[in-house]
Amino acid sequence: MNSSLTLVNKSLNLFRYPKALQQKSLQAWDAADEYLIQYISDHISSTVMNNMLIFNDDFGALACWFSQYQPHWYNDSFVSLKACQMNLQDNNLSLATSHFHDAMSAPRAASLVVLKIPKSSALLEQQLIDLQNVVTVDTLIIAAGKVTSINKAILGLFEKYLGHTTTSLAKKKARLLFCTPSADKHHTSPYPTVWTMPNSGFKISNHANVFSRQSIDIGGRFMLDNLPDCTGKTVVDLGCGNGILGLTVLARYPDAKVIFIDESAMAIASARQNVETNLNHKIAQAEFLLSNCLEELGQRKIDVVLCNPPFHQQNTITDHIAWQMFSDSKQQLTRGGELRIVGNSHLDYPQKLKKLFGGYQVVASNQKFSILSCIKR
Repeated sequence: MNSSLTLVNKSLNLFRYPKALQQKSLQAWDAADEYLIQYISDHISSTVMNNMLIFNDDFGALACWFSQYQPHWYNDSFVSLKACQMNLQDNNLSLATSHFHDAMSAPRAASLVVLKIPKSSALLEQQLIDLQNVVTVDTLIIAAGKVTSINKAILGLFEKYLGHTTTSLAKKKARLLFCTPSADKHHTSPYPTVWTMPNSGFKISNHANVFSRQSIDIGGRFMLDNLPDCTGKTVVDLGCGNGILGLTVLARYPDAKVIFIDESAMAIASARQNVETNLNHKIAQAEFLLSNCLEELGQRKIDVVLCNPPFHQQNTITDHIAWQMFSDSKQQLTRGGELRIVGNSHLDYPQKLKKLFGGYQVVASNQKFSILSCIKR
């Protein structure tokens, strides 16, 4: 693993977060970061860089590189925030605390907008709509991504919401995108999307970057059919997304308390909105926490963890997030407490759970998914 990013006579040591779980084959920047850094360093004046916004900087490579200009940094990922702060500290750099913003924050006016193309085109669409309100014809907008991620649909979003857009030549399988705002665009956002949950009738709101925006995903639906008894329990909906699992627990078990945890600010905002809309009388029994797995929970003990683990981080397939979710759950559960997960049957979760908990039970399974239960002994 190469942890040193060296360009333009400067070098930084950069890691993914959490550093202890980083896979040795993965680095904390990509070719699109390198292309952006090189281009901006070669072509953009320091006067323009002194008023810079950075969007979707996965692990803080851009924030670290341009920290002397004190850019404002926007991201929906708490893990990206922790990575950025860790890498700034490790390189003896700093950004003002007030310069970190989550994806629910409206952007400020700027001379230069630097944007990594996110995995979610809906998140990109929301960000471009938000930028409509602050860009002028003089704002420089430079985006970057893998060659495969900059397609006609992405170019169409920039053209629709901001203005004329062109692309660079490819370099190391990355491409830059240059947008000249016309400053006369005034589209309203289609987000959050709202749909009605079958059977319960709940009105479900999903902000742009939340998984499964139009319906319950099939893994979540299978989990809803196989929830444990949560009577009188403190339950964590881990990786809660729009909060459907926790919302259902609150509806079914009058005395349960649910802690909704996700690393996406848009997910936490969606979950909160869904409890307020559908079960506002239960809001005192709900807590909403932005966290990497259970790190921000402190020493509190819990009775049940419900989880549909992700198997990717940003654009990379990885199992370290699931492993941390399982490990954190074992640590935080009371004796006799339960971790219940839903996962694709082909994943090796059973071996991980057996190693951690000493065993597991298959609650239910179908052709695609298995519901697994582990009890802390």
